[in-house]
Amino acid sequence: MLTDDRRRGIVAAVRRRGSVPVADLAQSFAASEATIRRDLEQLAADGQVRRVRGGACDPRGDAHPEPDPRRFEQVARDAVGPKREMAQRAAAQVADGDVIALDIGTTVAAMCPFLLGRSITVVTSSLAVVRGLAGARDVELVVLGGILRPTYGSLVGPLTESALRQIRVDRAFLGTSGIRADGTVLDTTPSEVPIKRGLLDIATVSCLLADHEKLPGTGYLEVAPLARFDQLVTDRAPSARELDLPPDSDLEVLTP
Repeated sequence: MLTDDRRRGIVAAVRRRGSVPVADLAQSFAASEATIRRDLEQLAADGQVRRVRGGACDPRGDAHPEPDPRRFEQVARDAVGPKREMAQRAAAQVADGDVIALDIGTTVAAMCPFLLGRSITVVTSSLAVVRGLAGARDVELVVLGGILRPTYGSLVGPLTESALRQIRVDRAFLGTSGIRADGTVLDTTPSEVPIKRGLLDIATVSCLLADHEKLPGTGYLEVAPLARFDQLVTDRAPSARELDLPPDSDLEVLTP
């Protein structure tokens, strides 16, 4: 493959996924890791990617996180009943003494009322979760720093990603904008993708919350394959057409 073609492909991969490790790029483009590093250095100098340890990420939105077409409060009002039931089902997996991480999604934030009175530690970058649990006497809140996305009330960026790497949790609860039939978990916000991947990396057990409208839902950025998750909480069991799980899949599907 010609150098220019490879570099264009690298930029496309970084923009599609939000961030990509050197090893993944080397495998995708059948090149050595040393070659990929040289490519990334040049692309970073041209401003097309941002170089980070072990790979590269999309530089767009770092200083000014991207706005959302709808505010958090507007999204939270949609399908309140199913979201509440899913949130209650997810919260039932939490035991006293657990250290858990809560993502920024509206369904994840709906877990807060069901966690009140529990003796747990909660790690989050969601201001909605902070507001929901700030008055809970037995909940220890760990708030990840970062750049504020005002429309969605979340914290993102290198500070958030760095803080995540210093933490380990028993369970992480994540939201998504869509899940393809092949199990690709998607998102629409470049600055949120590294946070979601970081949550997966620090969790012993990972749980994805997604109602039936998220199958397939929307999104163009790949967060991770569904195989990275241990549990899927949804409002109804997906059909084989909606989600084609392999026969040996260990994914536990939980419904209200």
